[in-house]
Amino acid sequence: MPLAVEAGLWGLLSGSALVLGAAVAWWSRIPVRIIAAIMAFGSGVLISALSFELMDEALRRGGFAATAAGFIAGAAAYTAANVAISRRGAKHRKRSGDQQPEDAGSGLAIAVGALLDGIPESTVIGVSLLAGQGVSLVAVIAIFLSNVPEGLSSAAGMKKAGRSALYVFGVWTAIAVVSGLASLVGYLAFDGASPAIVAATEAVAAGAILAMIADTMIPEAFAATHDYSGFITVSGFLAAFALSKVFGA
Repeated sequence: MPLAVEAGLWGLLSGSALVLGAAVAWWSRIPVRIIAAIMAFGSGVLISALSFELMDEALRRGGFAATAAGFIAGAAAYTAANVAISRRGAKHRKRSGDQQPEDAGSGLAIAVGALLDGIPESTVIGVSLLAGQGVSLVAVIAIFLSNVPEGLSSAAGMKKAGRSALYVFGVWTAIAVVSGLASLVGYLAFDGASPAIVAATEAVAAGAILAMIADTMIPEAFAATHDYSGFITVSGFLAAFALSKVFGA
């Protein structure tokens, strides 16, 4: 199987967790505190993955300067885009309570916001194949685990806001497909690129992911779990750290 196709399939797999989470939230009544706890766990998983997978690999490939520049650029780009779409109705896109707006105009912003959150993660999967040692299973598992609570939280909020099943599952299925395409493009676009360029790309994704965690995932986690969110996040971090040692050994 061509590596580009493999990259796309891994990205599709990680993105499918959004649909899985949305399905659980749509057909089950899950307490907000449980969703928030899962979000906290997913935050820890992603923080660990970007620390020990993305930033470590970027530093090894391209050195500190390219890694630092990419990291800051990714965070800045995500923040600017997030501010823009938040002002158009997507500020609470990951919230599972009553914070999501019911006006139709916010629907596109929520979908764009979900794409903004998912594309950096998926690109990382494609780029990880460039090392020639297979996909980073830690990255795939971490992104899959973090996507489940995102699908849970957003779908629960969308349902409370009165959105239809067609809308909710249409959004998440489309984003899962785009996630696969982003992984494929991530591989094709940087195949043959210099180590510094690949390192900067990994760091850009890491910066965007960390900014996304701080802006959208942790607020949802803290909103309901309060004093327990820190411990749950640390548990997610440790789980992903253990996975990185098992699969990275």
